[in-house]
Amino acid sequence: MTRIAYVDGAYLPFDQAGVHIEDRGYQFADGIYEVFALIDGQMLDVDAHLKRLELSLEKINLASPVSYSALLVILNETIRANNIRDGLVYMQITRGRAARNHAYPAVSQPVLSVTVRPINETHRRHVAETGIKVISTEDQRWKRCDIKSISLLPNVMAKQAAVEAGAQEAWMIDGEGFVTEGASTTAWIVDESGKLRTRPLANDILDGITRQMLLSLIDELQLELDETPFTIDEAYSSNEAFSTASSLIVMPIIEIDGHKVGNGKPGQITTQLLQNYKI
Repeated sequence: MTRIAYVDGAYLPFDQAGVHIEDRGYQFADGIYEVFALIDGQMLDVDAHLKRLELSLEKINLASPVSYSALLVILNETIRANNIRDGLVYMQITRGRAARNHAYPAVSQPVLSVTVRPINETHRRHVAETGIKVISTEDQRWKRCDIKSISLLPNVMAKQAAVEAGAQEAWMIDGEGFVTEGASTTAWIVDESGKLRTRPLANDILDGITRQMLLSLIDELQLELDETPFTIDEAYSSNEAFSTASSLIVMPIIEIDGHKVGNGKPGQITTQLLQNYKI
């Protein structure tokens, strides 16, 4: 079946979809994106993702080219056209076409694009059962990581370093030795006292949607939580560690920088959170 993409008002065969050479997203990474899971035909946490999209657009003074209701129609139609029930939906809004100039025009014509790709549910289950390996790397990103910008080069380099080291994710470390977040995930540990730890929200991390949902679940399960930064050394000695993201929800971590986490298997609390996450 031919893949279909939505680009700037049209549904197109995937190999024909594209934007203008002077689209500011292409030349300046001037845009915002969102990714969310599609599970059994249902868009997971879509309202929260679209709310975050709106907030990020506001922060860079960019308006959506379509209304909220129209966007939902476009998302559903793109999913339907691709006949995918389990997958990832990617959407982005750029400031659109303009003559190349660092300063953006007073009036822009934003461009919306949407793609959908299948995910391997067997792989998702395998990750949950076996866990992943993580490396640490210096956080070299800009100071507005709360904005879900399409400018991701430091994240790309961190993820590539992880792959080349035989790992699946990179946790980034700030100048004081504390973990900020993963290249594409939120970082969590269960410390030696049995308390869940994750960095508090600020401009140096993204307000992850899975993070939001997990905080509610942690409260519901009456688990102990401390939103305080933790060091990479604390991560090495933690009872459990995991990353969260829309793609794989909760990813148990069994090794960080070659240090075995806990007993080297997905931990009890991590597994409990994954099993109780409302999908």
